[in-house]
Order: sequence, then structure tokens, then C-alpha cells
Amino acid sequence: MKVEEVAKVKELLEELGEKALIARVDSFMALNEGLETKKGEDYIRLSVLSFLEGLLMTLKMKYPEKGEVADLYEEIKAKRAELDELFRKPKMQNLQGPM
Repeated sequence: MKVEEVAKVKELLEELGEKALIARVDSFMALNEGLETKKGEDYIRLSVLSFLEGLLMTLKMKYPEKGEVADLYEEIKAKRAELDELFRKPKMQNLQGPM
């Protein structure tokens, strides 16, 4: 499965000299390969975006002066949150308190 954000993150990791993290991203993608037929493409995409978001959050702390890390983090966080809405269970009306 091709997720365009992976290429952006790997490019950033290359610029930062974080070669070990590139290997981790590749390993994570290999683990998820082929699962979209079982779990669904959106579910796997959500998993990948969540992984990338966590990775970038850590890099934001390590490289606070690098604006491109924060920008890519915000981009991926927004896409992940949007996709996450597809998997949220609707609130049951009878469990909500009085309005």
C-alpha cells in the first residue's frame, strides 16, 4: 500500500540524518503490507498516519528549531484526525444527559 506521507517523512528523516528511523518506517510499512485486504485500506492508512504522527511528535521535541518537522507533524495530525472520524462509534442518544 502506498501512503504519500511516508515518502515525505522519509525525506525529512534523510535531511535530519535519522537513518535508523528510516529503517523503522520501512519495517512498519512491511508489517502492514497486504493487511488492507483483511482490515481495509482506510484502517491501515489510519494506522500508518498514527505511527508517523507519533514519530514526528518525538522529532518535534528533538528538533524544536526545525519548522519543517512541526509543519509536517501538523499536516499528518490533521489527516489522521480526519480519517479517525470514520472509525469513531456514534454516541448513543439515550446515554447522553439532559440538554
